[in-house]
Amino acid sequence: MANAERTLVLLKPDAVNRGLIGPLLTRYEQRGLKLVGLKLATITEAQAREHYSEHVEKGFFPALLNFITSGPSVQLVVEGPDAIRIVRDTNGATKPNESAPGTIRADYGITIDFNLVHGSDGVDAASKEIAIYFSAAELIEYTRAVDAWIV
Repeated sequence: MANAERTLVLLKPDAVNRGLIGPLLTRYEQRGLKLVGLKLATITEAQAREHYSEHVEKGFFPALLNFITSGPSVQLVVEGPDAIRIVRDTNGATKPNESAPGTIRADYGITIDFNLVHGSDGVDAASKEIAIYFSAAELIEYTRAVDAWIV
């Protein structure tokens, strides 16, 4: 896919426990993004510390660590032109009460502590974060018939 970017998306433990996997995956697919990596797994403490390394010394980190490792999450990599921006726009603002109507966090979220989803905030972050959760062999290259109608 020409000019495609890849980004990490996490459907956090609150999304999994609330039974929102299907509706949330559908949102990304309906935007035209292609799933190239997908798994259900519990984030380890080591993965969480690496992913959130800039927050380790902050007062809220213990609660974040406890939450993000508390149960299974869906870890996915999506691909498409401007995928990072599309995912972040689809997710909405970090604080659900500041999210635009129609975004995941506005439609399903209540508090910043349980904001359902994560999306990488830039190309460098996406590359780093994808490598935390996926090996190169776990990312699938394929062409969809619909790609000609999307890009």
